Amino acid sequence: MAKFASVDEQLDLIMKGAAEIIPLEALKERVAKSLATGVPMRIKAGFDPTAPDLHLGHTVLIRKLRHFQQLGHTVIFLIGDSTALIGDPTGRNVTRKPLTQEEIDRNAETYKEQVFKILDREKTEVRYNSEWLNKLGYAGWIGLAAKATVSQMLEREEFHKRFKADEPIGVHELMYPLVQGYDSVMLRCDVELGGTDQRFNLLMGRDLQRKDGQAPQIVLMTPILEGLDGVQKMSKSLGNAIGIHEAAGEMYGKLMSISDELMWKYWVFLTDLRASEIDAMKAEVESGTLHPMQAKKNLAWSIVRDFHSAADADVAGENWGMQFQQRAVASDAPVVEISLASDGLVVEQVAEASVVRLPKLLQVAGLASSAGEATRKIAENAVSVDGEKYLDKTLSGAKVGESVVLRLGKKSVRVEWVK
Repeated sequence: MAKFASVDEQLDLIMKGAAEIIPLEALKERVAKSLATGVPMRIKAGFDPTAPDLHLGHTVLIRKLRHFQQLGHTVIFLIGDSTALIGDPTGRNVTRKPLTQEEIDRNAETYKEQVFKILDREKTEVRYNSEWLNKLGYAGWIGLAAKATVSQMLEREEFHKRFKADEPIGVHELMYPLVQGYDSVMLRCDVELGGTDQRFNLLMGRDLQRKDGQAPQIVLMTPILEGLDGVQKMSKSLGNAIGIHEAAGEMYGKLMSISDELMWKYWVFLTDLRASEIDAMKAEVESGTLHPMQAKKNLAWSIVRDFHSAADADVAGENWGMQFQQRAVASDAPVVEISLASDGLVVEQVAEASVVRLPKLLQVAGLASSAGEATRKIAENAVSVDGEKYLDKTLSGAKVGESVVLRLGKKSVRVEWVK
């Protein structure tokens, strides 16, 4: 991407995957001003080093920073070494356990190494909020605390719920949004990035900048990325995360285990492809010109390449294919010969191959008692085709003389197509 591309070109990349931008018109104006003056915008995303390792869920914001960086803007990777002493109350129904300064410093060092797998080290401004927070002093902290009211803080969902439930709320926790907002004042941010769960904190930055006489930052929020289960937020504690430090083969295998539906979210939030390119790929899958498994392989390869290398991604893909796809066609699976002329089986003919109704095929193959049961099992993600979870109701590529391995639950058969 050329430095300072047109406003529309910049917005096409900036808005990709954004859940909400506040306010959008101000962003357009700020981009246009940057383009006219040649002065890059200042873009910030903050991370408290509360754990030693980042996972792919964290990289959604880092990749959005990368997009701004590709467009020629100044990106600030803010390490919240001081805010980590408070602990972000976002999404918490109890006060966080405090970390020692040694733990925070150690985690911060690992963060710096991990983020440069995505960001350009030479073009990234790395800052620590201890630079200004540790210098505030007593009068400074009192002055900062005076910029918000207790009732304003209790409007925050987490605090409101805990207050209603008579659960303790630490006074230091009430300071967290103010401190995060003060970071934006000190860094004179044009745009701050955060997840949708950070809305209260992000808007506090706009409020404090306005009171300081600065143009309030634009807030760009991204959705919370689901983990491998496709349901809950990606989290190491929930066992559904992919760490960016994980070995290439492990990372590739985990990515191949996600559902087809979740795959498209990962394409949006974990790659640099534009929305138009992803839409074109989805159209290819829907038309049958690109198999969903191949799209998922391409995704896994792309992500592994970003955090390791193209060579590592190639090896990981080859090893996965040998381990899982060859296992799917193991000789001990019962063989069932099925005619493509079976009543109600074939939907259409595409070149030399047939597209068949998967529920009907599962019934004919003896894996389901009825097509209705098979349909329910497909929806429950209980059906695999050649070792891959399969959610579509049609199966393409059926040719006389070839075979496919079907699995429903613990039962599997190898279907050999005959006339």
